Amino acid sequence: MSEPRVVDGVVEEALPNTLFRVKLADQTLTLAYLAGKMRMNRIKVLVGDTVSLQLDPYGGRARIIKRM
Repeated sequence: MSEPRVVDGVVEEALPNTLFRVKLADQTLTLAYLAGKMRMNRIKVLVGDTVSLQLDPYGGRARIIKRM
């Protein structure tokens, strides 16, 4: 199994249920959700934060794995 692709982006909009609209470096918008470890440790993500995303290989939602 290949390693998931990790990219950086900026949070553009906070949506309900810990969903976020994130703008990637190539100016595309994607829908992302908060990873379980970030929920467990209660790490807050706000609009304007730079985050690392793990992209879904099938083109679905991305997972926010780190806040920088």
